[in-house]
Amino acid sequence: MKRPVVGAMAVVVREDRLLLVRRRNEPDAGRWSFPAGKIEFGETIDTAAIRELAEETGVSATAGRIITAVDAIDYDDEGKVQHHFVIVALLCQWITGDPQANDDATDARWFMLAELDDLDLPAAFDLKAIARSALNTAQYR
Repeated sequence: MKRPVVGAMAVVVREDRLLLVRRRNEPDAGRWSFPAGKIEFGETIDTAAIRELAEETGVSATAGRIITAVDAIDYDDEGKVQHHFVIVALLCQWITGDPQANDDATDARWFMLAELDDLDLPAAFDLKAIARSALNTAQYR
């Protein structure tokens, strides 16, 4: 029996910019997203988000509150489910480091919210809505 895979996403805000990576692997290879990956057995959501962030970008941050959880489901041409991830997005506060693409990322950069309109973003969930929520929440911390 197949089951969804649970992942953690690090939504890092630094001033009014957001850290994104261009994904190396499927699903969403070549598209821009927040650093994210599978939660390992026995690992907390916070720890997974911070680990994935460090592995993909070399950036250090602290994990904050959960922003949202999203389903990321990819289908093949016949409508069969190929991947199903449940991704928990955490607001993270940048501590140190300049983003460098590592591990599952081919690029890593800071973006303003308006710049996201010109990027190839994941189709399975609304990355811009997560970004807006993160920026709004970060303002009131």
